[in-house]
Amino acid sequence: MTKTQHARATTRLADYQPPAFLIDQVALIFDLAFARTLVHSELKFRRNPAASASPLRLHGEDLELLAIAIDGRALADAEYTIAEGVLEIPQAPAAGVLSTQVAIAPAQNSRLEGLYQSGAFLTTQCEAEGFRRITFFADRPDVMARFTVT
Repeated sequence: MTKTQHARATTRLADYQPPAFLIDQVALIFDLAFARTLVHSELKFRRNPAASASPLRLHGEDLELLAIAIDGRALADAEYTIAEGVLEIPQAPAAGVLSTQVAIAPAQNSRLEGLYQSGAFLTTQCEAEGFRRITFFADRPDVMARFTVT
């Protein structure tokens, strides 16, 4: 499922809602290649007690989802949706580990966000919203996590 580019909406402070889920730890494993990079991600998540009950929503752009599981159990297609740059899991547990594997194409990434090829190098640009072009994540400044990258 490759996501297409979409216009970014204006974010206003008056519209702020705390995230429904917090992500405490992220483990990423990269299999780097210019044409096609595989990214395996494990997100340790938990419901935010300061937020209203909502589905788990993660941002992702131009990602090919290859696998998705929660706590080691593969999700069926009916258990999640991907639309307009958002992966949504309506029945996510209150806490768990979400594992995904995605494919991205650094050599074709001309937006210079996320992981992209620059000459003979692979380069990343994750701010302000570039990380969503690497893997699915709650890509917003109030979701802070500890990362391990291999």
